[in-house]
Amino acid sequence: MFSGFVKAVDPKGTQYKLEDYAEAIGVAGVVPDWVLLGCSIALAATEFVLGVLLLFAISRRLVTRLMLAFMVVMTLLTVWIYIADPVEDCGCFGDAIVLTNGQTLLKNIILLACAAFLAWKPLTMKRFITLKWQWITYYMAVVFILCISAYSLYYLPIIDFRPYKVGNHIPSLMEIPEGAEQPEYETTFILEKNGEQREFTLDEYPDSTWTFIDSKTKVIKRGYVPPIHDFEIHDLRTDEDITEQILSDKGYTLLLISPHLEQADDSEFGEIDQIYEWATEQGIPFYCLTASGEKGISHWIDITGAEYPFCHTDETTLKTIIRSNPGLVLIKDGTVIEKWSNNELDKTNQKLRNYEKKDRSR
Repeated sequence: MFSGFVKAVDPKGTQYKLEDYAEAIGVAGVVPDWVLLGCSIALAATEFVLGVLLLFAISRRLVTRLMLAFMVVMTLLTVWIYIADPVEDCGCFGDAIVLTNGQTLLKNIILLACAAFLAWKPLTMKRFITLKWQWITYYMAVVFILCISAYSLYYLPIIDFRPYKVGNHIPSLMEIPEGAEQPEYETTFILEKNGEQREFTLDEYPDSTWTFIDSKTKVIKRGYVPPIHDFEIHDLRTDEDITEQILSDKGYTLLLISPHLEQADDSEFGEIDQIYEWATEQGIPFYCLTASGEKGISHWIDITGAEYPFCHTDETTLKTIIRSNPGLVLIKDGTVIEKWSNNELDKTNQKLRNYEKKDRSR
């Protein structure tokens, strides 16, 4: 139930994780985004509903067999993840709880054993509700979890487990504590001599008769990684890193977030332009952060008439900040004050004015 719920409150996040898996098996771009999103919602609903049925001992024989089959598939998947290491986090619990691949495998082995026991002796489970209420409980569980997914998809996740949630101070989450464990790397050099290529470590580096071909570096120990470690903003007009400037600004700053402008919903561009004009009048900096290239930005300007400045930021970072394309983020003194999805922008102007009035009254 927990696993299904945390996926349902963030269906886009689960979709992004499925995209990672698709890339790992070499089918990235083959499966449409809407199919992956549908699979994300279906997976969350399946886990949650199976959990509810198991908790209330509904259709005990059928549900325990389905649970066992589900856990067999998931355990085999995590065996592959543990061996091949295609992704760092399986996404079992979304962003709520991040497990290593080894921890995920151990967790699934334990749950598989539990599922096998229940499938072996399903009638030992005690019913909490009468037969009359069993189907009502089933339908309520299905409707509830689908409504949670639909709401979180149309607006924003009802619970934000990410480091950019409202109230978080971004600079603090970028700091590395004094004395924290440092990462360790191993660099291997590929050299050639007499048509033969060999790999050498730094300690084994041979004499100058060998010709350098390439080198590769791998992480031996990750060390301490701050919750936010890849937040950088580059102004495309000046090609300058303005991250510190934005995070140290003592006033409000508005960030329009769009991982890919080519795929962004342009239905509310009029609202965005009004917000930008109001921000300009109030002296509030307004930036559009995107991972799109010059072509994508030019296309967005052509169809929306955008006059605000564009900045480059990592695609994954933008997808982590807000689950909307585009989405709007209000920060002040480096702290996330509010976030709005594209479908809420018609109400954003008044909310921004309220924030400004509160500040003036102080």
